[in-house]
Amino acid sequence: MKLSRITALTSSLVLGVVLALTGAAAAQAAPAAAVDYVALGDSYSSGVGAGAYDSSSGNCKRTPRAYPALWAAANAPTTFAFTACSGARTGDVTAGQLGPLNAATDLVSISIGGNDAGFADVMTTCVLQSEATCLNRVAQARSYVTSTLPGNLNSVYGAIRSKAPSAKVVVLGYPRFYQLNGTCVVGLSENERAAINAASDHLNSVTSQRAAAHGFTFASVAGAFTGHEICSGNAWLHSVNWLNIGESYHPTAAGQSGGYLPVFASAA
Repeated sequence: MKLSRITALTSSLVLGVVLALTGAAAAQAAPAAAVDYVALGDSYSSGVGAGAYDSSSGNCKRTPRAYPALWAAANAPTTFAFTACSGARTGDVTAGQLGPLNAATDLVSISIGGNDAGFADVMTTCVLQSEATCLNRVAQARSYVTSTLPGNLNSVYGAIRSKAPSAKVVVLGYPRFYQLNGTCVVGLSENERAAINAASDHLNSVTSQRAAAHGFTFASVAGAFTGHEICSGNAWLHSVNWLNIGESYHPTAAGQSGGYLPVFASAA
């Protein structure tokens, strides 16, 4: 009788171990959960500066070298909608990019706000005009970011959450443009470069605050681009390009794959 009980107990233990091991193996072998991913935003998300643009995207200049497309290629989401567009402002996102969002959307990425603040005009002003004019234009942009941009971000973030109530939303920031005291011997003054960097940091700070207020994840790329700014000698950003002015101050293909992609992948 005792032997039978011992045999039964031993059999039960062995069976339990087998089930536990096979269960663990099954869990490890199980495929990743299905993901429906939508990529929104401006030129930093569409991939301007990385080249190989999809002709069907027209002036939006989306490219398979942009971080959303690179992430989708590596992770095979169930669905992938890429609506980011060069030149987009917050109002353009709410008016024309949110169509693919729905209750089943699991993941959203977005970079937005730089065009609202007029950073393209800031850079043009600083390249073509005096230091004093440049610094004044930077100050105007900072003032806009402080006073007006938060409301614009609230509107677009609220619209995203309304259409995709269960999605994880990752808000990507902008890099600092310049390495100070770097390799550049011509171009902007160090004062101008420092002011532009500080304005980028301010834009990221305000964006981060509004993202957090909506329960979104803010992903800073400033650290990833450190050592790869303009004037670094190994830049992942285009400097002013008179032959293709639209690519100026945008990430290169290396900036998308080496800067934006790993930051987004970690946050996602």
